[in-house]
Amino acid sequence: MPGMENNRLSSFKNKGRDNSEMRRRRQDVTVELRKSKKNDQLLKRRNICAEEETPMPLQEQKQVAAMSLDEIVASVKSTDPIKQFHAVQSARKMLSRERHPPINAIIKANLIPTFVEFLNYHDNPSIQFEAAWALTNIASGTPEQTQAVVSQNAIPAFVKLLSSPHENVKEQAVWALGNIAGDGPALRDEVIRHGVLNPLLQLITPNTPTNYLRNICWTVSNLCRNKNPYPPEEVVVGVLPALGSLIYNCDKEVLADACWALSYLTDGTNSRIDHVVRSGVVPRLVQLLACEEISVVTPTLRTLGNIVTGTDDQTQVVVEKGVLPVMASLLRHPKNNIQKESCWMISNITAGNVTQIDEVIKAGLLGPLIDVMLKGDFKSQKEACWAVTNLTSGGSVEHIVHAVQAGCLKPLCNLLTVQDAKIIHVILEAINNILLAAKQLDQLETVCLMIEECEGIEKLENLQEHKQQSVYEAAVEIIEKYFSEPGEDNQELAPETKENEFEFNPVASNTPIAI
Repeated sequence: MPGMENNRLSSFKNKGRDNSEMRRRRQDVTVELRKSKKNDQLLKRRNICAEEETPMPLQEQKQVAAMSLDEIVASVKSTDPIKQFHAVQSARKMLSRERHPPINAIIKANLIPTFVEFLNYHDNPSIQFEAAWALTNIASGTPEQTQAVVSQNAIPAFVKLLSSPHENVKEQAVWALGNIAGDGPALRDEVIRHGVLNPLLQLITPNTPTNYLRNICWTVSNLCRNKNPYPPEEVVVGVLPALGSLIYNCDKEVLADACWALSYLTDGTNSRIDHVVRSGVVPRLVQLLACEEISVVTPTLRTLGNIVTGTDDQTQVVVEKGVLPVMASLLRHPKNNIQKESCWMISNITAGNVTQIDEVIKAGLLGPLIDVMLKGDFKSQKEACWAVTNLTSGGSVEHIVHAVQAGCLKPLCNLLTVQDAKIIHVILEAINNILLAAKQLDQLETVCLMIEECEGIEKLENLQEHKQQSVYEAAVEIIEKYFSEPGEDNQELAPETKENEFEFNPVASNTPIAI
């Protein structure tokens, strides 16, 4: 489609909006699905029972009689190593077995300092292991409970245990550090400051058992997580080689956490996105979109969606690696969240340059987008509206014609009745852009009739009663410009299509544009 749009669209293209305004990053701190996954995972780990036949990932060595908290306190203070071991093991069992573990009671009994001291008993790995497990469960609680562990200098002790010759001790240290780093950006950075990264990443080898690797990958993802502030750049650069390898792992939990880590790293500035793009992970991420595991597809889609919020060049890398042909099936995915994220990603691609918008159309995505606008849940409909509006703002006249031919006017008009004022503004912008293009093609009367057939004029008139002034003003402007009384603007209207112009008559979305 040669550059005939440059002159035609100079009067309205983008309406003064730059790409940073049209592209939209996620504003929520963390995906709710991810929050639930973390909470469920921690709860499951905290409730590991000693009597399970295959406790994972840590195995019970021997059975001991249950002890009361008072007995635990007394035995911990003993100088007898056996009594100390049984005491810390009993405390760990209290924290592991009960659905509502007595974390506060353990803290109030002032057992944490002694447990941290046990972490340094390098000639007694059994008590190190039990103390690390108990502290891990305490650190999996509230921020205050996690802080109670940190305040006793547990972080450097756990980091040192990453180099222990005993695998179960190392694994428990990984677990504890993951809980602490997952508390928020302050403790995440405290863990990083104590030098966790290199010894943690060294634990990732081709021979690392899968359960162990899951814990490592989960902890790595927590080191990448949270913003305000973002993780230090040294973490971004440091973890990318490992993540680039982990996304080829066969285990779905490892894959999911590796992709979540990448999603956190790309949820930031363009320079952070650039680190991820240059690491070469994009082709594999595009492949993973075809994975049937929803736990993998969700963070993968989020990561690629974050990348296309960046520059046109960063977006182009994703487009060139073949993401668009995959998107049609995701737009029809039975999970509403996948539909919504897919529409959001496409909206950021249609906020790009004309060539990228052209690729969206060539991939046959207008039809599925319009289906979402017609039948999807409201969150997905909103994202689809953004995708179409960005196309009409930044695309060529040919692209706008194609959107109209594909049937975008009906769902746009239908959604003018929603309560969300922001999305009404987005829709009004799309309608205005379409009408401006129609006017330039001498097809204004045709498009006005199409809008009328969609009951759009009635809905525009109803918006004159909208409680938000800006919505009222935008609707009035469109009505006065394009739907005034007969005879006022007839000189502008020309229902006949001129030679070499485009027709707005609706056709199937895969039908070539009439030129």
